[in-house]
Amino acid sequence: MAKKKTPKKEAEVHEDLKGFEISVDPFGNIQTNMDIDRIKKFLDENMDDKKVNPSESEEE
Repeated sequence: MAKKKTPKKEAEVHEDLKGFEISVDPFGNIQTNMDIDRIKKFLDENMDDKKVNPSESEEE
């Protein structure tokens, strides 16, 4: 008797990243379906860089 495959459940993601997929090939190369510049722009707009802007709690 063959095992039943469960359908893949999509993760909850930010609206700007819907459909984004990432994987690593057998040679260790990262494969994505989205332009790297678009990913960098999203991260710049939505993430704080702790090295550039350390929080007050880290300075003490």
